Formats: sequence, structure tokens, C-alpha cells
Amino acid sequence: MTIRVLVADDQMMVREGFSVLLNAMPDIEVVGEAVNGREAVRQVRELAPDVVLMDIRMPELNGIEATREIVASDTTAKVLVLTTFDLDEYVYQALRAGASGFLLKDASARQLADGVRVVAAGEALLAPSVTKRLITEFSKLGDTPRLPPAAQAAYGDLTERETEVLVLIAQGLSNAEMAERLVVAESTVKTHVSRILVKLGLRDRTQAAVFAYEARLVTPG
Repeated sequence: MTIRVLVADDQMMVREGFSVLLNAMPDIEVVGEAVNGREAVRQVRELAPDVVLMDIRMPELNGIEATREIVASDTTAKVLVLTTFDLDEYVYQALRAGASGFLLKDASARQLADGVRVVAAGEALLAPSVTKRLITEFSKLGDTPRLPPAAQAAYGDLTERETEVLVLIAQGLSNAEMAERLVVAESTVKTHVSRILVKLGLRDRTQAAVFAYEARLVTPG
């Protein structure tokens, strides 16, 4: 299946550059380009892309608010945020808004294409330097869980094994690595992950990782 991508960036050279790189891939097609967040939201409704490459700093509606609106709609599109700054102060906010991952704009063509494929498949994608920033932000939360009442109730519905898998997701382990760690089949891990997302009302593994940190199941460091 071809992965349909929408590129949202206010710089024409950046949009065209990403479009050329991605269209060169046999399994990826750029179906649209947006010059700001408002246009990105509109094009998601009209074009139904699988992945949105979203710049953070755009006019009219920034990437964080655009991500929040896209996630709140009934689309299945995943948002992959692109940033020039590996220490961007908006990293944590964008993940809270529902972004499925972060990639730096200086990523290679291969990294960009692989990032699109990873996010389209429902996996988490965080550049190493961005992950460090994210951990720093989580360290500011203190020891008190920051989950709303509904989320706390949902967390209580997880089984012991599901909780264990949730912690491993937050630690960045792949399904194969979790299967090896837990000595179970990879298909079993996938089932656990799916059930966790359903029970907690989350879109993907990135959101599950954020949930685990905010529930203090995993502590930075």
C-alpha cells in the first residue's frame, strides 16, 4: 500500500524538498502541501493523508494547535512533527497534542522516508536529541501523577502484564525487544499493545509513552 503524505511548512523550499524526496520512494506519495496550520487541517479533511509532516512554527495556526485539531477530528492521519531545533520548547506540548513523533529537519532522505513509514505503521518516532529534551520536560513534573480522573480510572483497568508492557513502550522497546524481554511471542506483545491503546483511549505508542511518564510508571533518568 502507498503511504499518502501531506507536507505542512511555511517555507516553500522545505515543502518542495520534502515532496521531491518522498515522491522518489516507491511506497510513498505526497498528496498535498500546506503553507500554514489552518490549511493543513483543511487538507487533512479533504485529502485524507496517512501521515502529516508538520512544521511547528507556522503562521495563522501553529503546528501544535493544528496537530491538536487534526487528532481531535475523526481522521486516522498520524502527525510527524519536523523541527529545526533539537531543543525546541514545544516538543512536549506537541506530543501532548497528539503528535506521533518528532524528526529533525536535517534528517537524511532515508531517515525521513523511514520516519514516515514508522509513524504510518503506528510506531513511535523520536529523534535521540529530542528524546533527551522530552525526558528533561518530564523531570519537571515531580513525583505526583498528572492524569485526569478519567485517565486514572482507565489506568486501573490494565492488567499486570499490560502495565508491564506499557512501561516497556515508554522505555522505547520495539515489539520484538519486548517479546524477547517477556519471553512471549511477538504476536502476543502486539495484542497487549492494542489492548492498552483501546483501554486508555490512545492513538499510538507515542501517546502511550507520554501516558506512562505522566502516570509516573517511568521516571526520567
